[in-house]
Formats: sequence, C-alpha cells, structure tokens
Amino acid sequence: MTRVITKFTRNVPHWQPRVTPVNLQEATEEQLDALKVTPSNTKVSDYVLTLAHDVESLKVRSPLFNAIMYDKGGMRRAERELGALGASMVNHCIYCAAVHAARHAQLEKSTEVTDRLFRDGAKAELDARDRAIFDFAVALSEAPSQAGPEHMAALKAAGLDAAEVLDLILSAALFGWANRLMHVLGDPVRVSEDVA
Repeated sequence: MTRVITKFTRNVPHWQPRVTPVNLQEATEEQLDALKVTPSNTKVSDYVLTLAHDVESLKVRSPLFNAIMYDKGGMRRAERELGALGASMVNHCIYCAAVHAARHAQLEKSTEVTDRLFRDGAKAELDARDRAIFDFAVALSEAPSQAGPEHMAALKAAGLDAAEVLDLILSAALFGWANRLMHVLGDPVRVSEDVA
C-alpha cells in the first residue's frame, strides 16, 4: 500500500510514474544512446526512464540539466540547489524539494537552512546571501515578472556576480519546468510500512 506525500521533507520519497518507464532490457538503440548522459551521471531513475519514451527531448534535457546543476565555475553547487529548492517549494513538488534539500544539506554539511525553510516556510530566517538567492528563486517561480530590481539589488548586495545570477536563473527556471513535468507524469509516494 502507498500514500502520496504532501509535506516537505529531506527524506526523498519514491516517485511512482503513471507511464510505465522504459525497460532497459527492451530499450531501443536510440533510447540507450539518450540514456548515456543521465542527470548527475549516476544511476538511471524511473523518472529518466519515463522520459526515455521521448528520445529527442531526453537527448537535449540531460546534458542541459548537467550543465546547469553540475558545471564548474559560477554559483556554488549548494546555492544552485537552494535555487532549485525555492522553485520546487513554490510549485509544491515534494519529490524535487526533498532531493534538492537533501543535496543542499549534504553539500553544506548542515541541515540548518533546510530545517528552517521546511519548519518556517519562505520567510524563514536565513543569512543575507541565502535570503537573496531563495527570494529571487521564489519570485521568479511565482511569476517571472515578480523577480524585479529589488531582487537584483539584494543579489548584488549579497555579493553575487553576473555569472552566479545567471546560474541561479537557470537552476530556478529548470525546476520550474521539471516540477510541472514530474507532477503530470507521477506522484511522490511512500510505502505504508515506511510511514511512522
């Protein structure tokens, strides 16, 4: 028995697709080629295997994802995760919020920021740099026109340069899209035995 998760947490739930993922043993040559570059260059998730039904899109999506979230230079990885977390919280994507919160905590070697955000919401107490990053990602995700000059001034005052701001825009925008795609393709669930 499973239940859909509705509360933000760093415990990454299982993502249950509505469309049967591609079976690697039965994948076409084109699907296998598209799956060579997976997000994070590690395992192939059910989500990516579901996306493999659209080979042309997946061949573009995975390298783009890797470039935005993992390339060297620009914004620190943990800050990209914070931008993705802001977008995922706005879009109420429980799965993505858990993944990005867990990665942020791992990279920062601290759960303090994500504990505060999940306990106190978007107005949680954060240092000036994290506040500027999170607020910009939230505003951009709510409606791009809401990310205005005051957000840019806060990012600049917090010490972000143009390359870092671009990385923030890209990470928040990427998850504005990815969150919505995950919502229509599946649900975050927990097996009932795992629920305390």
